[in-house]
Amino acid sequence: MYTGDQYLADAFAACGVSHFFHVPLVLPKAVKAMQAAKVNPVVVHSEKAAAYMADGYARASGRIGICGAQQIGAANLAAGLLDAYMARSPVLALTGGSSATTRDRNQYQEVDQQPIYAGLTKMTSRIDMASRLPDMLGQAMRVATTGAPGPVHLELAGFTGFVLNEPIDAAPLPNPAFALCPTVRHAAPFADIQRAADLLQQAERPVIIAGSGIRSSRAQDALKQFVRSHKLPLATSLDAKAVLAESDPLSLGVCGIYSREMANQAVSEADLVIFAGTTTGSMTTTGWKVPAPGVAAIQIDVDPRELGRNYPLQASLCGDPATICEQLSEVAEEQPDRSGWLAHIETLRADWRRTIETVETSNARPIRPERLCRTLSEELPEGALLVVDTGHAAAWAARNIYLDRRGQGLLRAAGSLGWSYPAALGAKCAQPNRPVVCLTGDGAFLYHMSEMETARRYGINTVTIVSNNGGFSQEKPIWIDNPDYDHHWRFSPVNYAEAAQAFGCKAYRVERPDDLAPILRSAFRDDAPVIIEVVTDELVLHPPAWTPSEQARFY
Repeated sequence: MYTGDQYLADAFAACGVSHFFHVPLVLPKAVKAMQAAKVNPVVVHSEKAAAYMADGYARASGRIGICGAQQIGAANLAAGLLDAYMARSPVLALTGGSSATTRDRNQYQEVDQQPIYAGLTKMTSRIDMASRLPDMLGQAMRVATTGAPGPVHLELAGFTGFVLNEPIDAAPLPNPAFALCPTVRHAAPFADIQRAADLLQQAERPVIIAGSGIRSSRAQDALKQFVRSHKLPLATSLDAKAVLAESDPLSLGVCGIYSREMANQAVSEADLVIFAGTTTGSMTTTGWKVPAPGVAAIQIDVDPRELGRNYPLQASLCGDPATICEQLSEVAEEQPDRSGWLAHIETLRADWRRTIETVETSNARPIRPERLCRTLSEELPEGALLVVDTGHAAAWAARNIYLDRRGQGLLRAAGSLGWSYPAALGAKCAQPNRPVVCLTGDGAFLYHMSEMETARRYGINTVTIVSNNGGFSQEKPIWIDNPDYDHHWRFSPVNYAEAAQAFGCKAYRVERPDDLAPILRSAFRDDAPVIIEVVTDELVLHPPAWTPSEQARFY
């Protein structure tokens, strides 16, 4: 007898999905069928962690990530989709749910899930009959991976989704092309491309700002070729940081609220800004101050709703960023002499290196976060994927992480504290032969440190660096005026290395700066889940972002 459970497992296998991240107990018969089909079910310790793992899997691979929870866990799973929604990550959430016979009758643990998921997904729908699974699963995958990617949700009738126990007729499996994004690469109209090329030809001080859409489009190589061919300085959001090596003379680093001063300075002086795959949100534009409103601007985005949302445009290029970069490369003529502008960019780069050298090589104890990031940059292996949390982890990574070796990449939380550790585990599942390193703070790590047990149980061998400064130090300016508030941001003493060892993980504790490099080298050789606790200085706060007229502050 062929059932919906078997169809689901066959569909995942046919589409190249290698993992299903979930909490017990959802789709038990489908889980058994998945394991037989070489799709690996991973049982985790919280619904949010399952969603974050599926998200990390999707961002690392471009392939749809799958997570699931039984009916009562649906709301928790939905909360975990917020980061995927903000980051345009293709994730499919499967939950047990209400049925036609129990709906609106106060069934135990039953609530209406549709309003919960409506604001966090591109699509949410119910499956009340197993026979609807083939068409609804295919539709959900198409929605998740086309246009601007994003999470989708299917509610499966029954506490554990047992509607899929029903027999169904054999049906075509989903098209594997819609399990990977971008599925369709739309070109922009030629007239729009020509308009943008003409504007670029006229510009004296152009700058490109690249965002997470470059990752979603897998447009890194196309953008890199365009930038280098036309000698265009490139600033990025943190999510697009690895497009150019930091040593490249055209690399400005990360701009925005978490940024390097030189990036914001260059962007503020540009007479043409090309927004490539960025939604021009507040983080990348320093609260819409850098670049200044009214600057001549071109925007590239797959979603037409984003074009001109925050900056008036001289040219709007709607389509796949990789394809549009290729179109622009074909049309754009040889660029005018901008040697003065490029020399100024090099001066900004030199000023940055000179300014930051002292703190990045500091031997102070507790360890300065700049020293931690500089040493990590020097030791990070070729091809490594760095996954960073939000807050101070993101801020220091933006300023002081240097990705210069071939194949290195970076993923960051779109805003959810605690995202990075489960996401790194999901990313490692997607790319098991790639070194995956998580950079997080103690406040973020405390959210999901129970997943150390998951990592050990399934042999998910990531290296996790926990910057332990004893609290939510980024919040210190809010409470510092009164010691009676210390308990709002300072933590009780915790030895994370000892905790990791108790979970069965390999662990190191670093208190001296000179120990960082040898311990990192050792950790990258260890074939095990590794936790490195680095004791860092709670007094060192990320500096405010540079703006032309004032220092913009996060708080």
